[in-house]
Amino acid sequence: MWGRRRQPVDEEKRVVKDAERSRERTMNRAVKLLAAKPRSIGELRQRLLEKLWTNEEIVDAVIEKLKEYKYLDDEQFARDVAVSKLRQKPQGKRRLQQTMSRKKLDKELVDTAIAEAFEKLPEADLIDLAIEKRLRLKGLPSTLDDTKKFYDHLLRQGFSFDLIREKISSVSKGHLDKDISDG
Repeated sequence: MWGRRRQPVDEEKRVVKDAERSRERTMNRAVKLLAAKPRSIGELRQRLLEKLWTNEEIVDAVIEKLKEYKYLDDEQFARDVAVSKLRQKPQGKRRLQQTMSRKKLDKELVDTAIAEAFEKLPEADLIDLAIEKRLRLKGLPSTLDDTKKFYDHLLRQGFSFDLIREKISSVSKGHLDKDISDG
């Protein structure tokens, strides 16, 4: 069930026998989908149009009503998702942009939300958290191969190469200085 790809419904197969009943069912489905998890307008529209008993006109009316009730707000949704993703797992701009691009949101909304999220949680602080966690799990890289794996891990997290190089060199120096002063 989880891995199933949703196929768009062929418009010719849509049958709306009772428009009022269809509107009611569509509204109920929308509320249930939003109760399960927050969604963008685009995501909700796509999920509602999966059913044969509704059509675009009904879905648009339901979405407008949900906007009036303040249940749907793409701007707020984008801000919430961006900050939430950064809090869940430290990641760089690239990775967050990839995640957000799947949410069917306007590109400017996404860019603004990402910028605001990184104002609250600066990328330099996030990479520090990612580095601390990696060091806790794997220890300080001792070979060239370990160092490359460390870099690759941080690159996969979406951090920029320059930021990674700067942080890893300071980590290495910090540990070397500490080792010399301990000895």
